[in-house]
Amino acid sequence: MSAESAPAGVAALQRLEDRYAMPTYARAPVHFVRGEGCRAWDSDGRQYLDFFSGLSVHNAGHCHPRIVAAISEQAATFAGSSNLFYSEPAMRLHERLSELGLGGRGFLCNSGTEANECAIKLVRKRAHLRGIDEPRIIVLEGGFHGRTLGSLAATVKLARPERFGPLPAGFVAVPPDDAEALRAAVGPSTAAVMLEPVLGEAGVYPISDQVLVAAREACDAVGALLVFDEIQTGMGRTGTLWAYQGGPVVPDLITAAKALGGGLPVGACLSAPSVGEGLTIGDHGSTFAGGPIGARAALATLELLSDPDLLASVRSLGALLGERCAAIEGVVEVRRRGLMLGLGLAPGIESGAVAAAALERGLIVNAPNGETIRLLPPLVISEEEITRGVDLLVAALEAAAASRA
Repeated sequence: MSAESAPAGVAALQRLEDRYAMPTYARAPVHFVRGEGCRAWDSDGRQYLDFFSGLSVHNAGHCHPRIVAAISEQAATFAGSSNLFYSEPAMRLHERLSELGLGGRGFLCNSGTEANECAIKLVRKRAHLRGIDEPRIIVLEGGFHGRTLGSLAATVKLARPERFGPLPAGFVAVPPDDAEALRAAVGPSTAAVMLEPVLGEAGVYPISDQVLVAAREACDAVGALLVFDEIQTGMGRTGTLWAYQGGPVVPDLITAAKALGGGLPVGACLSAPSVGEGLTIGDHGSTFAGGPIGARAALATLELLSDPDLLASVRSLGALLGERCAAIEGVVEVRRRGLMLGLGLAPGIESGAVAAAALERGLIVNAPNGETIRLLPPLVISEEEITRGVDLLVAALEAAAASRA
């Protein structure tokens, strides 16, 4: 297809999907072709207000000019030569992530699930060095850590051993709101506690300070590591660059991805100095990890999303959006950290119908389950766009309610 060709319509893409793609996604019948800030346009030229950010990938908004410039400049200069040689963008990204993160070392990769696989390997290696033959990792029910086998085994809801088993052993799940159950699950064979500070795919459930403190204290008591999966909560989403910075404890490892690459596939596993070198030569690797184009995009994104004024805006605008959503008829609960919101809907209101009605009206939201609407707008959103988005959401809820009558 030439650069001057008109974008394909949805029907044409559906025919290609039906013939050539494994049917792993339930796609809405929209083909987005352009984005700018908090707006996206489809192949018919219709404009949408984006309150989902590609699942918290475009935290800096669509096509931010500084990210676009970094990608374009690097793509026109050098795309990479493998990790068998040095790359300045990769080394600079390691430096910046350490400065803005836990102060230790990092491993660059291409996605969130890869970052979590790195963390799983690291904590197991450390446990074996401590003499633990069968290390265990404590996770939370309702957590989501990815779809590769190790990350899937840590994701209780999706594990499905009848389809994908045998899965790696050694993962123990506890309720997300029970500090004492977590303490009781940690013992001499525990390699780590691994959790999301806010359960994202479950519908945005912030983990209480009591549970976070219990996790930290239990890990310290047995020499285990505390791992925060910040793939969705990181990069400013909660009003601090990392969610842990707004909480009562500091983890030993952070996993990051989604918004880190500014739209490109970049992930990272970051350690505290106490973890030491972590993984060493022969332990791990990735062909595309730390490539110059992705690393340049990530450096530009970090500069944007670590800005204190932006983070303060995330906190204030998140509170404003939460207040306005709480006043919507049909919304019975608002769960929130920063600009990460889960709206609990009244019984009888199906979130999928609300999301579809919102899309029809030009608003992109997400329904992670049947009772919740998840909002993850770009962090550069304006108060005017919040007002417009809430108005569209109200109309969508009214339409979904009318369709039930």
